[in-house]
Amino acid sequence: MREVHAAVSLSQGGGIFFMAAVEKTCSCFGHFNVEITDDLIARTSKEIDRAIEDGVRIFLFGGRSGFDDLCYDLVTEKKNANPQLHIRRVFCFALDRQLRKPPGWFIQKEYEALECPAKAFDYWYTSIYYRNLAMIDRSDLILFWVEERKNSGAYKTYRYAVKKHKRIVNLFP
Repeated sequence: MREVHAAVSLSQGGGIFFMAAVEKTCSCFGHFNVEITDDLIARTSKEIDRAIEDGVRIFLFGGRSGFDDLCYDLVTEKKNANPQLHIRRVFCFALDRQLRKPPGWFIQKEYEALECPAKAFDYWYTSIYYRNLAMIDRSDLILFWVEERKNSGAYKTYRYAVKKHKRIVNLFP
């Protein structure tokens, strides 16, 4: 959690004091292919509403799955319906160490920020995994759509979040 400090001037006494507001972060992860059903949309929307009610204002996306896209679209709807909440959508890149550029599959959407979490990696697929770990480390809540698949990057990320004792919601049936 990051603390955001706001200065407030007192009319009587002329002093200034600081109030700390806690800004929470949520990451979204899922398998590459996800069947988007009305039920999944409703359950995911409900969890995003809960996250916002709990103080989440920063949503991190990796943009590699249908579930990421679903979460992005639902967060965007909430952001547009409630601009006073100052919700921020952040795209987290996993860059190739040699090229230092966005991956070819990046589809430009409207994000409030683009970040490249820094973790050491050996090759392209590893960079995605370490980017995911950096996103988990930063998050207070993680929304998943993941089933147990031993060789799945999404499942490995899920196991890392469990190991880190993060608050997890898995929307997989």
